[in-house]
Amino acid sequence: MTNTQDSHAHDHRHPHADEKAHDHPHGEVEEHEHGEHEHGDEGHGHEHAGGIRGLLSKVLGHSHDAADSFDSALESSQKGIRAVKISLVALMVTAAAQALIVIVTGSVALLADTIHNFSDALTSVPLWIAFVLGRRAASQSYTYGYRRAEDLAGLFIVGMIAFSAILAGWESLNRLWDPQPIFNLPLLFAAGIVGFLGNEAVALYRIRVGRDIGSAALIADGYHARTDGFTSLAVVIGAIGVAMGYPQADAVVGLLITVAIVWVLRDAIRQVFGRLMDRVEPGLVSQIERVASGVEQVEAVDAVRARWIGHRLEASLHVTVDCEMTVAAGHEIGEKVRHALFHDLSKLDEVVLHIDPCDHEDRDHHLTTRGHGPTRTPAAEPEPASAR
Repeated sequence: MTNTQDSHAHDHRHPHADEKAHDHPHGEVEEHEHGEHEHGDEGHGHEHAGGIRGLLSKVLGHSHDAADSFDSALESSQKGIRAVKISLVALMVTAAAQALIVIVTGSVALLADTIHNFSDALTSVPLWIAFVLGRRAASQSYTYGYRRAEDLAGLFIVGMIAFSAILAGWESLNRLWDPQPIFNLPLLFAAGIVGFLGNEAVALYRIRVGRDIGSAALIADGYHARTDGFTSLAVVIGAIGVAMGYPQADAVVGLLITVAIVWVLRDAIRQVFGRLMDRVEPGLVSQIERVASGVEQVEAVDAVRARWIGHRLEASLHVTVDCEMTVAAGHEIGEKVRHALFHDLSKLDEVVLHIDPCDHEDRDHHLTTRGHGPTRTPAAEPEPASAR
């Protein structure tokens, strides 16, 4: 029974996990070459380097060293920061333009939408900070690094969405009881169109980058911006209602925008707290079991766990091999399992693997620690679609 990551030193390096290489005395681990192959959409998970490193990888077969892992994580964080900066500027410009029109027109529906757009822009700030913190190296105090800051930033996003819902609802109710005249309806109509186009552009960009780097927070913020875009169109409907002689239409649309914000809040809470509670996508555990079981000489796979930390995935599992196998041979199989997982799960950053010997003699190899460690529960039934 040995943990392939902790029990002994080895010289095999892999870039997908942030590990420090070390020499091993148990013989050479077989070096692998991939040759020409396809990984598919959920395959390789990294790009081959260019320049001298790219040329060497073509000649020698691509390697998996710690520098490649750092480059991959750093590149994804840089993409996230760039997306946050660009979307922040775009939303602030959109909201500022709408704010000027609010002053001229006095539309409470547009005011509610403008408030929401400003709050949506501000949610980019904690994400920016989180991406920067996530690039810091792990320390003796924070041994897993600072990537969890991205998940904590989600709490601020939830708070800002809740605040904008309360403020927009309050203003809309006040205007419902005390309707005020609205001026420059054509300008108000144009403002709604501007709000929709600005938010939809930001939504498309955030979602694309979020999916590229695996950031649930950035994807959620993208859908948040898309919802803002549709509520901007609701402002246009309110302006049309006022023009047709219904002075309270503006306030009613403001309340509808408030409901839309609350709906976004519900989805944001589900997503953010799901990440904080280490919830993973349905089918991910089964996928890990399937890939690990497909490695030659693996007899069983058990105790599979996975969780997201920021926009990177971590996993742990137990693999059973022949009990007559040497430690070196068992370690080699463990490395093959890890390698297969890194290539099948593109966002996988670290795998902790424990090797168990088979139980040909019905011996309990975990008897010494049976009363310690986490309680292992049987695999649960798949979640219903309504809970996802």
